[in-house]
Amino acid sequence: MPPLELWGGAECTVNRVHDRYRDQSIETGHHDRPEDLDRVAELGVRALRFPLLWERIAPEAPDRCDWAWSDDRLARLRDLGVRPIAGLVHHGSGPRRTHLLDPEFGAKLGDYAARVAERYPWITDWTPVNEPLTTARFSALYGHWYPHARDEGSFWRALVHQVEGVAHAMTAIRQVRPGARLIQTDDLGKSYGTAGTREQVAYDNHRRWMGWDLLCGRVVPGHPLWDRLTGFDLGAKLEALAQAPCPPDVIGINHYLTSDRFLDERITAYPEGMRGGNGKVAYVDTEAVRVLDPAPKGLANALAEAWQRYRIPIAITEVHNGCTREEQMRWMRDAWEDAQAARDAGIEVQAVTAWSLFGASGWNTLLTAPGIYEPGVFDARGYGPRPTAMVPLLQALVRGEAPTHPALAGEGWWRRDLRVPFHRHPHPEPGAPVQGQEQRARPLLITGATGTLGRALARTCAVRGLPHVLTDRTMLDLGDGASIAAALDEYRPWAVINAAGWVRVDDAEDAEAACFAANCIGATELAIAASERGIPTVAFSSDLVFDGRLDRPYREADPCTPLNAYGRSKATMEAAIGALPGRHLIVRTAAFFSPWDPHNFAVQVVEALAAGRDVAAASDQIVSPAYVPDLCNAVLDELIDGTTGTVHLANQGALSWAAFAVAVAEACGLPAARVQPAAGASLGWRAARPPHVPLASQRMPALTAALQDFAAAPEVRERLALAAEPAEALQSA
Repeated sequence: MPPLELWGGAECTVNRVHDRYRDQSIETGHHDRPEDLDRVAELGVRALRFPLLWERIAPEAPDRCDWAWSDDRLARLRDLGVRPIAGLVHHGSGPRRTHLLDPEFGAKLGDYAARVAERYPWITDWTPVNEPLTTARFSALYGHWYPHARDEGSFWRALVHQVEGVAHAMTAIRQVRPGARLIQTDDLGKSYGTAGTREQVAYDNHRRWMGWDLLCGRVVPGHPLWDRLTGFDLGAKLEALAQAPCPPDVIGINHYLTSDRFLDERITAYPEGMRGGNGKVAYVDTEAVRVLDPAPKGLANALAEAWQRYRIPIAITEVHNGCTREEQMRWMRDAWEDAQAARDAGIEVQAVTAWSLFGASGWNTLLTAPGIYEPGVFDARGYGPRPTAMVPLLQALVRGEAPTHPALAGEGWWRRDLRVPFHRHPHPEPGAPVQGQEQRARPLLITGATGTLGRALARTCAVRGLPHVLTDRTMLDLGDGASIAAALDEYRPWAVINAAGWVRVDDAEDAEAACFAANCIGATELAIAASERGIPTVAFSSDLVFDGRLDRPYREADPCTPLNAYGRSKATMEAAIGALPGRHLIVRTAAFFSPWDPHNFAVQVVEALAAGRDVAAASDQIVSPAYVPDLCNAVLDELIDGTTGTVHLANQGALSWAAFAVAVAEACGLPAARVQPAAGASLGWRAARPPHVPLASQRMPALTAALQDFAAAPEVRERLALAAEPAEALQSA
């Protein structure tokens, strides 16, 4: 068996919601960056799933094709020695002149495929339609995408029409390129369930194979779903497909953490928003990984079952986990190991595909609303694609080496106890895998056990499965070089995050020496000791290193003349650590707010307004608030990626303190009219503040999203409920 290959793919969906088309290549910026192909080749990718999409190339008329973008990119791919896997429809329904319920969809796609093959006769590998079963479900059963049907008959017609399109396309392509290979992808999961959902589970587990079964000519009398499809007047089409099968040369399995499902008729055990059913039985349809104990075999199970059913070579054609960095890495590591284990068992797995190389946009809404951007192997936010820790991971896998990043030591969340939010259900299959074992690993050392940020970082590490040690000043004295050295030698951390330091901006005006010792001397000594041991560090700075003049750039610029003692201590720290050898990251941030800390501005606003008090806030000073949970995740991702230098991390959105208070009030359903705008000088601040320092970073979520998360946090809801009790008591009295 040839060596396992690494394939790649940029998320390239072009789909239609009502009259609007979305193009992931444009939304992630990939469309405008020809140099992305060089980045792909440097990973060791042998084949790239490449979009020659119908909606992009021939949107207006069949004979009006714009080849400019694809001509340029495909020429570069050939120069780089990366073979394309040409995709013609990717979660789409075609141009406006057709749709998935159009009986001529297949013939029209075949005509387009002929034009593409004539233009690029040297391409061997093709995926005319990506995930036809999934696309049919989302477009014609659930109604999310065009043509927005919501019935079973439309679902089956949409699937059959796409399969006809694949067959027509491959016929046309093979007339130009006789040896062309069909690599047919689809999401392959498995359904499990309670006794009351047994019938639906059995149906789901037959349905999941239908795209490949139709192509292989297997849907004939006697097939478990023959009667169901012929009941929707599809018998003639099924017979035609069976008489002229178009079996894949490679079965492309896409498998996500959401692919395996669990159906549970005990609906009262789940939140109301999760409840549904099939018209006969009410049930919850949730991720199996969130319920089954032990966790399902997932991808390994899909590989084994697909091989047993078809005996056709397999490629894992999408591997991506929209999560924190170490979880992305663990998911890819697990997929590669599953592929290698399957090969060892005699299953012909040819490749593993790193998907969403440049991230994806809006998939948290299933592309029905703007949504969020999630990074891929490269993070396209900010000033251009930035390689993440996924890059050296993939390069190591291609070389046949075991990945060694310390963040990989833990198990993915799908193997840890926190994966089960409601209740556990015994796994129904014998021989299910046992829970993974944590590996002993060098920890991440975090200073600042008594501070908001240190505790929040430790809390975030625990959720993310990152071994860590949180120190206080009795364990590591940041003014004592010997204490620092002893702690580093004792814990042998793979990195240090210094979250300790002086935090009281106004008090620093009367204690500048103490503030300087905490924020600069101690931080620099820690960075020196870590540098001597080859340990990366993270230190935190502030927007107060700037003077707030609007004519200055505020990207990762050098500090100017700080206006207060606190800012001077941070600016000196930046200069000292920035001059050191080694790997050091300085994070500039501002205006922390968090549900976990009772002393921050947002919580104080909530408590005051909930109690019926007015809130005075500065209207003449602009800040970029940083939601601490978002900040912690961003810092850990940057650290794992090996980022050095100075970065700005704050949520996207700059506003005055008064406007911030209003936004907090509105998010929490409190009376914003009680916020009283005031001049900063009238609020008793002893330390001068810069009037305008926008630190907002595209590497952090939007401030509006952060405020929604803050308002929904249990700690905030509890504060609101406690504040409401006296008012209710007065009303009842």
